[in-house]
Amino acid sequence: MDKNTWIGFALIAAIIIGFSLLNRPSKEELERRQHYQDSVRYARQLEIETQEALRKAEAEMATLPADEKQNSSSLQEVFGAFAPSAVGTEGETVLENQLVKLYLATKGGNIVKAELKNYKSYGDSVNPLVLFNQEETELNFTFITANNRILHSQQLYFAPQPVTVDENGNQTLAMRLLTNTDAYIDFLYTLPDNDYMAHLSIRSHGMQGVLAQNMNYLEMQWSQLIPQHEKGRKFEERYATLQYMFTDRDVEKLAEAKNDSKNVTGKLRWIAYKDQFFSTVLIADDAFTSTQLESNTMPKESGYIKSYKTQASVAFDPAGNNTTDFRIYLGPNHYNTLKAYDKGLEKAERLNLKSLVPLGWKIVSWINMWLVIPMFDLFMSWGMNIGLVILLMTLVIKLIILPFTFSSYRSTAKMRVLKPQIDEINEKYPAEKMQERQQATMALYQRAGVSPMSGCLPMLFQFPVLMAMFWFFPTAIELRGQSFLWAEDLSTYDAIFTWQANIPLISWFFGNHISLFCLLMTVTNILYTWLNMQTQATGNDPSAKMMKWMMYLMPVFFMYIFNDYAAGLSYYYFVSLLMTIIQTYIFRWSIDDKKLLAQMEANAAKRAGKPKKSGLMARLERLQREQQQIARENAKRRK
Repeated sequence: MDKNTWIGFALIAAIIIGFSLLNRPSKEELERRQHYQDSVRYARQLEIETQEALRKAEAEMATLPADEKQNSSSLQEVFGAFAPSAVGTEGETVLENQLVKLYLATKGGNIVKAELKNYKSYGDSVNPLVLFNQEETELNFTFITANNRILHSQQLYFAPQPVTVDENGNQTLAMRLLTNTDAYIDFLYTLPDNDYMAHLSIRSHGMQGVLAQNMNYLEMQWSQLIPQHEKGRKFEERYATLQYMFTDRDVEKLAEAKNDSKNVTGKLRWIAYKDQFFSTVLIADDAFTSTQLESNTMPKESGYIKSYKTQASVAFDPAGNNTTDFRIYLGPNHYNTLKAYDKGLEKAERLNLKSLVPLGWKIVSWINMWLVIPMFDLFMSWGMNIGLVILLMTLVIKLIILPFTFSSYRSTAKMRVLKPQIDEINEKYPAEKMQERQQATMALYQRAGVSPMSGCLPMLFQFPVLMAMFWFFPTAIELRGQSFLWAEDLSTYDAIFTWQANIPLISWFFGNHISLFCLLMTVTNILYTWLNMQTQATGNDPSAKMMKWMMYLMPVFFMYIFNDYAAGLSYYYFVSLLMTIIQTYIFRWSIDDKKLLAQMEANAAKRAGKPKKSGLMARLERLQREQQQIARENAKRRK
């Protein structure tokens, strides 16, 4: 190896060594990690000892009368000062406003059932939608007692205090965890009037002598099963995900289509258990630390979509000088509802819950936020049927992109009327003289004032709008349960044919149904393709014939994709294609090919002798001249 190679290897080694030194944990960081590992091992040992003592206590209490269980010596040994809360009667207390109804259990002291009054599950037109039941959720906090026992809030019974209502209609319920002293812990729940956001404040009163002295945080375990609420399970699975936001407002999520887990080292502001149209979001007023997240897909026969789990730590003050505060959002993934929680807040304080509604890539999301959603809300406020709203939106969007559509069609028409002259050039210059053919073609375009790219650029402006609608309709909760014509629910597919048997090829292609709006969209798309093909002569060119068949296959491919999509999206594309066909006939009527050719020839005559080349045309011609010069030089060298 030469000197330069050795220098390269030395530089690589220096970079690797330098990177390792820079990223080496500091002494303080190593001490924190060691302390955390020691704490985990200690907690595991205490947990084992506590569970063993608890089994003995349960065996002893099974032999005692109910009024003597609290005095059990084994119970006193396990629960210590919390012995009065170790036994009790299971019951529920209700907090309710115009939007939600929350059930709080005495055992565990947390919300065990949440009903959304304005929504229904698919197939149940009577009962309100239930986000979760008692057997589907668990929110547990871990306490370390002064006698070195680990207790869980889910094991203990809370005493509900009377519900209070202030002058603003805000309801407050204290679930009190009692001890055998004057000390206690309150889980204080507040449900504001006409709001989906509840508040939870954990307040301790004189607990510094009951809990371990070094207990300045609470370990939290939160799990929830997500029931299937929608008709289309495939799409509900696609949009159901565990999402979370860091304190710097960066939002991330676990994988939707597979089991996933992550250990998060940074501080989190909120964790969301998200379904397609509904979410349960736990928001820490301070932060979640040392967070472990897990998301698992559930089998179809279980009736559930996902299983979510979280383990995290939150700050806690046993003396009660500071409270541990949360907010709990239990409601729909409605963009304006979620956005309203940031109103009037500084940027650093905003929750950014609106990110729970996926609106597409950045430029696409801007179109949805500033055009599609405001327009949709405006038309919905007029009290029209949702199908008419989509029709009106389609018309407005078509009018907005009309200049681009007309420009694209006019450019295509120019290329079409020049085709006979292009065919003459192709006959004059065979394939072996490709450079001369290209140069003659560019010269023709220059004289006629045509740019080959002029028909593509307008389509690029239309594409973000089409993608915005593609993202908007499947996530718009306003479509949920809304009927139009034969479609009972525009947020899911509108099956006109269904079957249970596995039909070869058809079942693989369509699943177990065919959606009517999707079928209409496909037929209209084929008709539009045929309409465009009438103006394109393929001749005997095999590649052109193959391209023609590919154009006809694309609508069929789109039917395979959109058969499971929201009927509202297929309806939008169906109406949009119909309007495009009408536009095409209007354009054909307004643009006469003979007149267009005569105009192009007149313009070419005016430019004769003083040609004005566009930047693109000039660059293409310069590139062709350079290629010809290189070819001539290569030919000379070969001779």
